Amino acid sequence: MTERLTAREILALLADDATFTELPHPTGVCGPDGPLAWQGYDAARARAAERTGERESVVVGTASVTGTRAVLIAFEFGFLGGSLGERTGDRLVAAHEYARDHRLPVVPLVATGGSRMQEGMVALTQLQRVARQSVLTREAGLPQIAVLRDPTTGGGWATLGAGADVILALPGAQVGFAGSRVRPADADQAAYTAEAQVACGAADAVVPATELRQVLGRWLRLLTGGADLAASPRPAPVPFALGAQDLPGSGWEAVRRARSPQRPRARAYLDAYFGHRVAISGDRCGGADPDGMLCGFGEHQGRTVAYAAQTGTATRPSGYRTAARLIRLADRLGIPVLTLVDTPGAANDAEAERQGAGAAIAELFGAVAGARTPVTTLVIGEGGSGGALALAAPGGTWATPDAYFSVIAPESAAAILKRPDDQVEATADQLRVRPQDLVELGVIRGIVGPEGDFSPVTRKRHRGNHDSTGHRP
Repeated sequence: MTERLTAREILALLADDATFTELPHPTGVCGPDGPLAWQGYDAARARAAERTGERESVVVGTASVTGTRAVLIAFEFGFLGGSLGERTGDRLVAAHEYARDHRLPVVPLVATGGSRMQEGMVALTQLQRVARQSVLTREAGLPQIAVLRDPTTGGGWATLGAGADVILALPGAQVGFAGSRVRPADADQAAYTAEAQVACGAADAVVPATELRQVLGRWLRLLTGGADLAASPRPAPVPFALGAQDLPGSGWEAVRRARSPQRPRARAYLDAYFGHRVAISGDRCGGADPDGMLCGFGEHQGRTVAYAAQTGTATRPSGYRTAARLIRLADRLGIPVLTLVDTPGAANDAEAERQGAGAAIAELFGAVAGARTPVTTLVIGEGGSGGALALAAPGGTWATPDAYFSVIAPESAAAILKRPDDQVEATADQLRVRPQDLVELGVIRGIVGPEGDFSPVTRKRHRGNHDSTGHRP
C-alpha cells in the first residue's frame, strides 16, 4: 500500500510554489443529518472536519504544475473515506465549470472509497453529475489527467478516474470498482492494484510520488500547448545513412530489407524525431499491446505531435484499439498525428479472434478516416496487408527506402495461387511492393531519405499532392 497523503499534501507535492488558489465553495443547504436524516451524520461530518481541517471530501483550486496552469481536484480520504456526497458533487461541478470558463485542463487527484452511504441515492446520483461535467469538458477540447491515489474505488474510479483521458497511478495504490470490504472473500487482491490496472489496459502508467510532479507537468504541457493545425507533421527522418536513391532492385529485395533485423525499428525513429515524449498504454477494455504498438505524445520542434507506431511484430487487437484511442484523443485536442507502419500483419491466432481482431481493426480504420486533425504516415518496414493499412493515412502516407507495402505476403500469395516455393520471389515482383512501385501506383506520396529529405521519384500517377486533410506534410 502506498503512503496516503492528505489532500493538502498531494497539492503541495504537485503545485509550483505559492500558485495554489482554492476556488470558492458552492453554498448548499442540507437538512439535519442530510437528505436521509441519517442519525449521527452531522456529528460524523463535524468530527471529520475537526480531524482533517476540511469541510468536504475534496479540495478544489487552480495551480501551476511545472509552469502549466490547471484545475486540481484533491480528495481528502480522511474526510469520511473521501466519499462523494451532494456537496462533493457541487464542488466537482464547479471545478469543471471553472475549467471550461478559463480553458484549463482538469486534474483529479483521486482517493475515495465511493459514494456516501449516509446520503443514499442522492449521493449515488452525483456520479451522473460528474459524468456529465466530464463530457462537457471533453467536448470543450480540454484534457483530463487523473492521478490514482490509495485507494481509488467505487464511483470515483468509475467516473473521475477511469473516465479521464490519461490515467497515472501511484505505486501500490488500491484501484478497482469493488472496495476492499465488498470484494469476494477469495478474490485475488493483486487484481485490485494500480499495477494490475496498467497491465490490463485500464490505466497508462505507474509513477513514483517523487517523479509525479515532473511527469504530470510534462503531460500538461504536451496536451495543452504546441498543437498547430496549419500543417501536418513531416515524416520522421531515416535514422541511418541510406540515400533515398538507394532503392531495392526487386520486390523480393524490398521484402528482405524490410525484414532485416539490422534495420531500425520504431523506437529509433521516435527517439530521432522527438525531443521528449510520454506514452499512453492500454485500450481501456481489458487489453494492452506494449510490445506491438507504441502510442503517446511528444515534442517536435516546439509543438506537440501524437504518435502511434507499430514495432515490427504482429499487432494485437488491443494495439489497434490503443491506437484508435490515441487518434481520437489527439483529434479532440487538435494535435496532429504521426503514425509509423511496421508489421507483418495483424495477429491471426485464435486468441486474437476471441479478442475481436476484426472489430479492433475496423475501429482504427474509422478513427483514421474520421480524424479532422492532420494524420501523416511513414512506412518504416513491413506493410503487411490490412493490419498495416489500418494505421496509414489516406493520401498522407510516405515510405522509407527499406520498406514495402503489400496486399498480402509474397509467400501467402504464392501458396494461395498454388505456386511452388521457388516462385515466391517472382510473386513479390508481380505484387509491386517496392517503395518506388507504390509511388507510381499512387499508394504513397513519396520516399523519405536521411534527414527527412524527399525522394525525387516521379509522382505522375499519384492522386493529388495533398493529404486527406488538405495539408502538405
